[in-house]
Amino acid sequence: MAERAQEVAILAGGCFWGMEELLRAIPGVLDTDVGYTGGWLEHPTYHDTHDSKSGHAESVRVVFDPTVLGYDVLLRDWFFRMHDPTTLNRQGNDIGTQYRSAIFYTTPEQKDIAERVKREVQASGLWSRPITTEIVPEATWWSAEGYHQDYLRKNPGGYTCHWMR
Repeated sequence: MAERAQEVAILAGGCFWGMEELLRAIPGVLDTDVGYTGGWLEHPTYHDTHDSKSGHAESVRVVFDPTVLGYDVLLRDWFFRMHDPTTLNRQGNDIGTQYRSAIFYTTPEQKDIAERVKREVQASGLWSRPITTEIVPEATWWSAEGYHQDYLRKNPGGYTCHWMR
């Protein structure tokens, strides 16, 4: 049996619980892992990310099949619609740099695609305010504690500020 093609996207757009729940349902997504990236503290915990103490963003590491789901489609049709990318360091009632909107690209091609898609989404009129999403190189990935993985599956009806716009 041939192995599936795989690519990794690392996305931050507020609380990772709601993002993971929406991302995992996209055709072509093979796996998700919630965690922390983009900060300076090694081995951060959930507590370390609060009040912007570690510089890390709550993020989702998405493994996907690029033959089914293009990176541009993942960003344009899903990422930029599942959170408000115009609120700096905030999603709903969640405030702080840990809730920033960011794309952590893993290749030069991902960077180019992310920059193009961000321009296209801004020009589309979907968002009336400027998009604040950072496009930055991937950083060390720190998986979140086990109780955060699959959180909304374990806690149906739990808090989320994510929905498709």
